[in-house]
Amino acid sequence: MPDSRVTASVNICVIGSGYVGLVAAVCFAEMGHLVVCVDNNEDKVAQLQRGETPIYEAQLPELLARHRNKGVTFTTDLAAGIHPAEAVFIAVGTPQGNSGAADLSYVEAVVSQIAQVMNGYKVLVEKSTVPVYTNEWITRCMHRHGVAPEQFDVVSNPEFLREGTAVGDFLHPDRIVVGANNERSADLLRRIYAPLTEGRYYEQADALPGPCSAAEPAKLVVTSAQSAEIIKHASNAFLAMKISFINAVANLAESVDADIEDIALGMGLDARVGPRFLRAGLGYGGSCFPKDVAAFSWVAEQQGVDFRLLSEVRKINERQLDLFFEKIHSALWTLRGKKIAALGLAFKADTDDIRDSPAIALIRRLLDAGVKVTAYDPAAMAVAQRALPASESMMYAADPYAAAEDADALVILTEWKEFASLDLHRLNRALKFPILIDGRNLYSPTVMRDNGFTYVSVGRPAVYASTQGRPRRNPAE
Repeated sequence: MPDSRVTASVNICVIGSGYVGLVAAVCFAEMGHLVVCVDNNEDKVAQLQRGETPIYEAQLPELLARHRNKGVTFTTDLAAGIHPAEAVFIAVGTPQGNSGAADLSYVEAVVSQIAQVMNGYKVLVEKSTVPVYTNEWITRCMHRHGVAPEQFDVVSNPEFLREGTAVGDFLHPDRIVVGANNERSADLLRRIYAPLTEGRYYEQADALPGPCSAAEPAKLVVTSAQSAEIIKHASNAFLAMKISFINAVANLAESVDADIEDIALGMGLDARVGPRFLRAGLGYGGSCFPKDVAAFSWVAEQQGVDFRLLSEVRKINERQLDLFFEKIHSALWTLRGKKIAALGLAFKADTDDIRDSPAIALIRRLLDAGVKVTAYDPAAMAVAQRALPASESMMYAADPYAAAEDADALVILTEWKEFASLDLHRLNRALKFPILIDGRNLYSPTVMRDNGFTYVSVGRPAVYASTQGRPRRNPAE
């Protein structure tokens, strides 16, 4: 059987080696394309040239090792990436500006640089998350720099990657969205994704396993560029809305002694609703949901559309952190001088990303309240120490039990699998008081009560274990 990595090769340039750009570059190489990944950060490029991954992402190191200097190379030389390329994927940052709008200055700068080194027809592909009509602004920018209309097309190809499972999401996507305003550019994107949409990639012996297969290949949807741009923002806003909705329901459930886990189960079994993103907790964070909700809201406002629902989604998410802080305060009575163990720093499990992490925001509030915090995270501690430097009040531990040692309470802030399977007897003995405040609902209240814990979670009644009979701790232990 012919190998699609030989028969379907397209020359691709990816600009930007962050989460989106690096995953795209390596996965395009895995699909059989020849990729040059360009970044202006010399240290990061040198790191990638050595085969080191600058981000924590499952399966990425293995694929990088497989394709480095074969299917994918890394450089700071933009022309070296642009000249051989048929498609140029723009995957630079689009951070949130003060108004809520996406800051597109990095996109504009890259487009201006591309215009200076054009050497023939190219398809410029928006891979960064951008607001609607960005495709038109890219076109105008190219024209302003003297590039003739027939020398390029602009396509929107939004990413739908989840940090922690980004490689699998890329190679086994729910859908591939291509926003193209002519057939010439759409056909090139079809060629690029053909190994997935025709199922040829999944026939290979070393293909990454996942839900797609040769019999059930990935689906590609072709729309206008404007529709594709809206699909990305609308999808993330909708998922954020589901999270805020279930958190609002959790607050109601807690007020009447109902159990949000039972409620979410009952809701999720309805095929029209589904179980995903119906997990009550601290609220959403990360590099996508907060800025995409804000940017989508800004776009609606600029178009004169009343989309106040998005404002409420943001308010509920912000309020969720306030409510959890109050749970900690209530469980401990006073905060100043207390010692708290914090499990989790990343905004979600399976990543070291702390951008807009509820865990980081909550720890800052605890520190401001005079609490001493000892934190542990399986992947994010090195990154977190840049935001929360170690000090007399902020310490880092080697494992969950070291973090819990002699703490007045333990809080769970990120849903890492290892935090859901702790040795509860050992944890109970490590804590000064057996108080656990769970922001991710990883445990059953009944199980925690039976193991001698006072257990406070989200959207469920708290349980208060009697300390009678618990061996008194020896301070010298």
